[in-house]
Amino acid sequence: MTFFPIKRVDRESAIATEYLGSKPKFWYRDGDRQLLFKAEVRGTGEDWAEIVASELCDRLGLPHVQYSLASEFSEGAYQNPGTVCENLAPSPLVLFLGNDLLLAEDAAYPKQQRFKVQQHCRLAVSDAIWVFDPPAGSQSMPKRCQSAGGAFIGYLMLDAWIANTDRHHENWGVVWDGQTGCLAPTFDHGAAFGHSLLDSERTERLRTRDRNRTIESFAKRGSSALYLSDDSPKPMGLLEAFKAFGELEARAADAWLEILAGIDVDNVSEILDRIPDDRISTVGREFTLQLLKTNQRRLLEK
Repeated sequence: MTFFPIKRVDRESAIATEYLGSKPKFWYRDGDRQLLFKAEVRGTGEDWAEIVASELCDRLGLPHVQYSLASEFSEGAYQNPGTVCENLAPSPLVLFLGNDLLLAEDAAYPKQQRFKVQQHCRLAVSDAIWVFDPPAGSQSMPKRCQSAGGAFIGYLMLDAWIANTDRHHENWGVVWDGQTGCLAPTFDHGAAFGHSLLDSERTERLRTRDRNRTIESFAKRGSSALYLSDDSPKPMGLLEAFKAFGELEARAADAWLEILAGIDVDNVSEILDRIPDDRISTVGREFTLQLLKTNQRRLLEK
């Protein structure tokens, strides 16, 4: 088994600091490409989570930002693990994030508030997204899904499958070329797979007989950053969000589920085995595989 390659990134090559988000990151040039390095300073596995999510997007046929493992160096000394990805909207393209789009429709929209935003709801988000073209690379999607809405429903199925709790209004957007816009490919999945759990808790959830501590119970608690309506008291669960948006394009939702049903999750272990041992533990691999099996079953249950 060959591990995923790890790109070396020298901090001295930085051309700009990226302030969006909560993790240290900077832009640098690699030949004629502009790449973003994001450090994994918390030790919670956001780097490998991003890589596994990227590989699973390929299996689903979802347009996505391509991530690679990376290591940051400064003056020759190792600093941090992390990931790199290309700019999804290089000049002259412009990326408008969800909060910008929603603010354009509602002058009172709380753009700076990332979570617990009730206005980040099904009606507002669908109105903002459905008018645009599907993302670049949408040819990989089923014909029934080749619209911006159909793609976004696929993003929400992905979230429910990988337990990604971070689909807030800065983690989706539209790429604008000056005349038309298309939904951006899905990006930023580092908060997936229960990445922040300690191995001791992963082991407990794998082995316990307490139904309130199982992987099943963990999966059911997964919360999205999306609300059913702007007066809902709490955000939808991950599975609930997929089903709610899926009602808007039932044929697209069914098509995504058909693809998911055709994936043998046991084969996903090949992806996990390619993560270097110093980035993910054995129990991390086992927990992630069982979480994917659990969420696949929950999604496919009628």
